Amino acid sequence: MRRLAILLALVALPAVAQDQAAVHGGPVRALAVAPEGGALASAGFDQSVIFWDLAAGRARAVVRWHAGAVNALTPLPGGGVASGGEDGRIAVWGADPRGGAPLRVLEGHEGPVASLAWRDGVLASAAWDGTVRLWPEAGAPRVLAGQQGNVNAVAFRADGVPVSAGFDGTVRAWGADGTSEVLAAFGLPQNALAPLPDGGLAVAGVDGAVRLVARNGEVRDLLAGSRPVVALAANADGTLLAAASLGGSIAILRLPEGRLLHTLDGPGTPVWSAAFATDGRTLWTGGADRRVRRWDAVAGRAIGPVGEAAEAAPRAGLDAQGARVFRACSACHALTAEAGNMAGPHLAGLFGRRMGSVAGYAYSERLARGDIVWTRETVADLFTRGPDVVTPGTKMPVQRLENAEDMAALLRFLEQATR
Repeated sequence: MRRLAILLALVALPAVAQDQAAVHGGPVRALAVAPEGGALASAGFDQSVIFWDLAAGRARAVVRWHAGAVNALTPLPGGGVASGGEDGRIAVWGADPRGGAPLRVLEGHEGPVASLAWRDGVLASAAWDGTVRLWPEAGAPRVLAGQQGNVNAVAFRADGVPVSAGFDGTVRAWGADGTSEVLAAFGLPQNALAPLPDGGLAVAGVDGAVRLVARNGEVRDLLAGSRPVVALAANADGTLLAAASLGGSIAILRLPEGRLLHTLDGPGTPVWSAAFATDGRTLWTGGADRRVRRWDAVAGRAIGPVGEAAEAAPRAGLDAQGARVFRACSACHALTAEAGNMAGPHLAGLFGRRMGSVAGYAYSERLARGDIVWTRETVADLFTRGPDVVTPGTKMPVQRLENAEDMAALLRFLEQATR
């Protein structure tokens, strides 16, 4: 999977930020809502997981641990989440992740983890190595092989049976002996699954179609779209189904009849993730605009992005355009030494500072070499050519800032705000 561009981050190793008004630095790939209390977490191509304080409209913690995009989240009991990444690893986080380190790390997949699900003490993962794995709380995982190509989605059916869908176009149910039953075959890659309370499944794929697959394999077409559907979400009682597409819209379907209730039009960019809140009508979505957006799915109206109201006006005397550009960086970098290191090191005294020199920060091996001094020219070069070119071997995400006016404004702001 190619990492998409993000705006600004000067490092990419495990660290944590607290109490920040944050947006993701890249597309939001996954969402998770805790069944108890409705706490929300989001994850994205910027390698971060953000844990949101919804009452305050702010991030209460930002963790960057995965060495690559974070593609999957699933809620766990007690308010924790599990995250799966492009690096093939799974991290288990508690309800308070501000220590910066996962409670448990699960390794074994040989390709990016694309989907996660949890039920009754077992975590299920689907990956682009062609396998599904079942991870009990203790003991070795079970490896379920038989799907051809990338496995894009995994879920637990209402009866507890693990099911998966993938590139080979099949939807499979996995037995206790490790064999699979093909419930349906569509001939085109399937991207998303959503289990329903009646034991059926909603499934969607690259052809833009949304279908219901009953336990007996009976298939019912619900929606014929023109753009690939990449995320599905059903509310807890199975009366609403959301289908998010690369075209930037979200279809809301009323179940069981399958009637199209609303089409929610987002910012016009791909919508990669969706999850219902515990009230059964509030829908969270995330996509290429880097925002986590909230909708009233019953009324068919937007409520607004989380974190937007928390974006404060720039301090007097600071470049306003540069402050706007810097908002994407604020999830990972503090401007003052007093604020401390976050997902990246603080930026106090940035210009004239040698790369990899902030005390107390665990840099990647490449950045720890310290062979670049940050100046207007070197910062501009880093985000013109990209860190993959300027500092090859770095664990930083691929990122560039191509707008010359934004670049100039950002440099002015950093000169002013980091003195």
